[in-house]
Amino acid sequence: MKITIVAGARPNFMKIAPITRAIETARKQGQLISYRLIYTGTEQDASLDASLFSDLQMKTPDAYLGIDETDPIQLAARIMIAFDKEIQKNPTSVVLVVDDLTATMSCAIVAQKRNIKVAHLVAGTRSFDLHMPKEVNRVITDGLSDYLFTAGMAANRNLNQTGTEAEHVYYVGNILIDSIRFNRGRLIQPVWFSVLGLKQKEYLLLTINRRVLLENEKNLTELLKVLINHAQGLPIIAPLHSYVREAIKRTGITAPNLHILPPQSYLSFGYLMNNAKAIITDSGNVAEEGTFLGIPCMTLNTYAEHPETHRFGTNVLVGESPEALKEAMQTLMAGNWKTGSLPERWDGRTAERIVQILLQGTTPKLD
Repeated sequence: MKITIVAGARPNFMKIAPITRAIETARKQGQLISYRLIYTGTEQDASLDASLFSDLQMKTPDAYLGIDETDPIQLAARIMIAFDKEIQKNPTSVVLVVDDLTATMSCAIVAQKRNIKVAHLVAGTRSFDLHMPKEVNRVITDGLSDYLFTAGMAANRNLNQTGTEAEHVYYVGNILIDSIRFNRGRLIQPVWFSVLGLKQKEYLLLTINRRVLLENEKNLTELLKVLINHAQGLPIIAPLHSYVREAIKRTGITAPNLHILPPQSYLSFGYLMNNAKAIITDSGNVAEEGTFLGIPCMTLNTYAEHPETHRFGTNVLVGESPEALKEAMQTLMAGNWKTGSLPERWDGRTAERIVQILLQGTTPKLD
């Protein structure tokens, strides 16, 4: 069996790395399976820092489609044309796509047009807002997929409600947890950690990425004020992309305990999560990893791709509300944060389940 694995952005690789390790393990056990890793972006993409692949212990992509486009329609069209050439040149049995990017949807369309099976990793997530481009990508990709690999029962219910045939849905668990479990003992303290005088469990970790959050300057200003005013002087460590740093700069907000830093390597960022007193983020991935690590987490969004993080885990949804963030910070500082539990099938064996299902072609559903 030949599997073509598609990555459309840096976060995809954290979910792909466990799959590649599971494939290599299956090969060593005598299974006839191989993979080809494709990145739809360019080889010069600055987000793919030199340490990423060594941190994840995976090889670099076999091919780069070289698409660098901001317009979503042009992006989809160019990826489809380039990916079609790729799979005609390198035939495959299955195309495995990840998450909810334009690249995810585009490559799924091409694969089905070429009568190649599609496997969707992290299927069934929903915001139920079709005005969100990612929601459109999710719905289309799920509708085209032959294998829908879900992380939780909420995703299964979402697919069931849209009429997806149950025999195509596989509840395999959260693939992101495979990565954090594998790498937890390899996390690296950043070189600047002691320079800032940081101590474990005595700082807050802040990450922001969503442009809709950044574009509302007034509300962003209020959120930052709440965070700073209720941190009780604790350092706030904020590894941020340049466009986020610029948005914060425009607010005029500064504070001696607010440390805005460049993005960190995978293992260094994992260390910062693992040793934080709490995490404030708008990233679903960070909320999931924080839940696994047992770190209090406040998500600046009204929904979570994986509701297990706030139903069972240490995550709380505060939306974009300064008042809700204030209440959460007060709860944290009073020492009254809820005790989370580990959601079902966050056991580090998700990739193993996926590879076995693909090898079997068809398999009884997991209980």
